[in-house]
Amino acid sequence: MLQFQSLDPQRNLGFQNLGLGFYNCQKRLGSLRRRNFGNGLMFGGQVKTMELEGYKHGGVRLGAYRWSRRSFGSCVVKARSLLSVDTAVERDENGKVGGEKRSDAIVIGSGIGGLVAATQLAVKGAKVLVLEKYVIPGGSSGFYQRDGYTFDVGSSVMFGFSDKRGLGNLNLITQALAAVGCKLQVIPDPTTVHFHLPNNLSVRVHRQYSEFIAELTKNFPHEKEGILKFYSECWKIFNALNSLELKSLEEPIYLFGQFFRKPLECLTLAYYLPQNAGDIARKYIKDPQLLSFIDAECFIVSTVNALQTPMINASMVLCDRHFGGINYPVGGVGEIAKSLAKGLVDNGSEILYKANVTSIILEQGKAVGVKLSDGREFFSKTIVSNATRWDTFGKLLKGEELPKEEVNFQKVYVKAPSFLSIHMGVKAEILPPDTDCHHFVLENDWTRLEEPYGSIFLSIPTMLDTSLAPEGHHILHIFTTSPMEDWKGISLKDYEAKKELVADEIISRLEKKLFPGLKSSIVFKEGFLGIRGIISNHGGMVLWAFPDLVERGSGIEVGTPKTHRRYLARDNGTYGPMPRKTPKGLLGMPFNTTAIHGLYCVGDSCFPGQGVIAVAFSGVMCAHRVAADIGLEKKSPVLDAALLRLLGWLRTLA
Repeated sequence: MLQFQSLDPQRNLGFQNLGLGFYNCQKRLGSLRRRNFGNGLMFGGQVKTMELEGYKHGGVRLGAYRWSRRSFGSCVVKARSLLSVDTAVERDENGKVGGEKRSDAIVIGSGIGGLVAATQLAVKGAKVLVLEKYVIPGGSSGFYQRDGYTFDVGSSVMFGFSDKRGLGNLNLITQALAAVGCKLQVIPDPTTVHFHLPNNLSVRVHRQYSEFIAELTKNFPHEKEGILKFYSECWKIFNALNSLELKSLEEPIYLFGQFFRKPLECLTLAYYLPQNAGDIARKYIKDPQLLSFIDAECFIVSTVNALQTPMINASMVLCDRHFGGINYPVGGVGEIAKSLAKGLVDNGSEILYKANVTSIILEQGKAVGVKLSDGREFFSKTIVSNATRWDTFGKLLKGEELPKEEVNFQKVYVKAPSFLSIHMGVKAEILPPDTDCHHFVLENDWTRLEEPYGSIFLSIPTMLDTSLAPEGHHILHIFTTSPMEDWKGISLKDYEAKKELVADEIISRLEKKLFPGLKSSIVFKEGFLGIRGIISNHGGMVLWAFPDLVERGSGIEVGTPKTHRRYLARDNGTYGPMPRKTPKGLLGMPFNTTAIHGLYCVGDSCFPGQGVIAVAFSGVMCAHRVAADIGLEKKSPVLDAALLRLLGWLRTLA
């Protein structure tokens, strides 16, 4: 039988002779049959032909597959580089793409922050080239498909995605899509999240603000006044942000213009900039359990408690869920990134997949281009990195002296822990018909909130969109914080055993707390897992991978921090920065510019931080600053220099 080795770092069974866009499997050829669920080659009947055509992952044609029989047969799979999810890219030996040798901006990575920055630049008239390591866009807001299931890679809670396009400026995802002529069909979520907390505290965060406040004050009637005052301060911040035209806080002409038009709102935001949600909550609330609930609210936003969560970040999320509401895109979260990528191409820019950037090219201290793992080089007026700051300065600029600003950033912030994620399909009858889409579970001890595996976030997107799973089934996406250190230095056998053990414990907790009989309802099973349609990097080359091609009977797919690190290219699988100690609000967060001329950062390790709405905000700000620097927006070099010095000084206060 053909035996394949996974490119999961713990399953190094031996892909050999690997090169760009293909793999060779040096194992004895047994049998193969083609399956029709679109993204897998599975074992079965004998090979009848030398060539197989037409395999796809979602809408992506993977190209031709040639199988040859030898004493130790080899299989070769070749895949096409893509412009959009379905369009081929042409390039020449000089690294030209689409006939342009030098673009206005190269964006490294196609997460939501990177795509928003790229599309905003494109609609301003810039020529943008997005370089994405994988075959589909989205990063942690991507997707994958298996056996009729469409799984979201990350969270299914989409903030900044309301249909109130004329009522404010914080519906950033909706605006980004509209800017490139896209609009998605959405399904309103009546409950943002259902909390299941210690002491049998159960709180639903209803879409309607009045219903949420009524439920919370029912649980804490003696704190009604404090509840109203705390959330009223959140609304004060949200309304101020929502009234402003959101552009770069590093561009002084914009800042002065906003201040003269909206002085009160600007002063409000300046007042709250160095403050944290926990401090504001403690001004009005004394009940320790209610304060712990607010900690849990903030933990979902920032993976830290309220005392460490900037008040501005908390307010954006705690109010947007009621103002615009949480809306789920029909077809899954991956539709957002696919639409942005399509809009980018429609507006004259390009996205190149299977383009693994390994270094940023500097000339006389200026970022001028990038180099890929296959040796190709691309050049641009500006470089925007959607990688984390740790990956940008520690890997893409490896060997360069770490700028003082980045040294200071790493003194204030550490990498937030990664996650252990579980995807599985279950029989629909196991879930009551009124089950909410999103759940947060912390059973018995408030002190476990921030501990690894202490709290559980559960998403059931099929409660909103039944098309994501076969009829009569639901998707459960479970994730919990998990540090990389837990998965280092163990053998393949121990790694597999630990994945199964931890997953079983997490599922058992959900079975006990929410869904009796959950384990027996799991139906997403296969003896071997097939092509998932993801690529990886091995030996400096970009390759198709079998992330979980091992025999397993549990019917679940488990991703560890090592999985997140490999497939999302995030240092230690981190999902953003976390303050080392109690921060001064957002003062310490860097913006988009860096100490290296021509290099910008975007995403969750930039102001304002983690979360979909935050990284979209980062993308909008980055596009405006880059556009000013390449002559597509007004700028004042003198004012720019003064403002950047001021912002740098403010960060030292953190």
